Amino acid sequence: MTNTQWEQLSVQAIAVVAVVYFLAFLAHLVEWAALRRTEARVPVAAGGADLGDVEADGDDDEQRLQRAAVFGRFGVLLTVIGAVVQFVGLLGRGMAADPNRVPWGNMYEFVLTGTWVVVVLYLLLFRKYHLAWLAPVVTGFTISVLMLAQLSLYEEVAPLTEALSSPWLVIHVVAAIIATGAFTLGGMASILYLVKERAGEQTGNGFIARMPSPQALDRLSYRLHAFGFPVWTFAVLIAGPIWAHYAWSRYWGWDAKEVWAFITWVVYAAYLHARATAGWKGRNAALIAIVGMATLWFNFIGINFFFGGSSQHSYAAPASPAAVVERVTAQASSS
Repeated sequence: MTNTQWEQLSVQAIAVVAVVYFLAFLAHLVEWAALRRTEARVPVAAGGADLGDVEADGDDDEQRLQRAAVFGRFGVLLTVIGAVVQFVGLLGRGMAADPNRVPWGNMYEFVLTGTWVVVVLYLLLFRKYHLAWLAPVVTGFTISVLMLAQLSLYEEVAPLTEALSSPWLVIHVVAAIIATGAFTLGGMASILYLVKERAGEQTGNGFIARMPSPQALDRLSYRLHAFGFPVWTFAVLIAGPIWAHYAWSRYWGWDAKEVWAFITWVVYAAYLHARATAGWKGRNAALIAIVGMATLWFNFIGINFFFGGSSQHSYAAPASPAAVVERVTAQASSS
């Protein structure tokens, strides 16, 4: 295949991925709707209804439970297919360059890889931690980020800049993206913890009612952060400075990207320290985790929007708004 064909394959794969994840999102919505209707009938059946009506309602509930299970499995299957196709899209980006390279030479590719890692980690932990309740959140998040990336971050495939042509780029970025995936899932669990805690006993019979207990959400968030923190530490404080030394002849330069990566490290260090020493659990810990996720994604994307031009990490800066409008207009006219 030629470089152009590889790039076209990547573009088509990402388009297919968006559709597949959207269908997975819809499948999970149907699953939760069926479960909600089933649970809503329980108080009615427990009242003074006619026996024949109760049996009919029981048959209907059984059908809804089966339908929910089918759509749930279908949603997970679609998510797996989406992850595979997204990997093909990433592979196409790397193979389209001359010479071939890793698929994270710009912000668009970073986002593609980061969302892929979030989905893969979710699938790997799906059975162990019974994460069916997290499916709509993960698929909805991934669809939204991919749409924003396609609209505002897309760039043509190009060779790596000289600063990126180093084995330490692979080590640094792989570690950073793995940690980003773990922190993102942990942040989602922390947000849902606050939602569940606020709802209290008045959870009804919808999505919130089927989430784990606040204690279980708190434990899951802690485990994900405990896994991600040493990986982020290695990426930011070890691999990153070594790469910077080879690329720019200095280990640390207080670049905007480096400063916010360190701020993110401090926030997550505070989270784990508070859990270990002060016994902070629940709401306080969840708030720190959410602040950490905000600093993480601001460092991941926001820095490149606001400080990309003055940063030595400017290779990751997105295209200007005018360039985005011009590209979208050109695509519309060609179609």
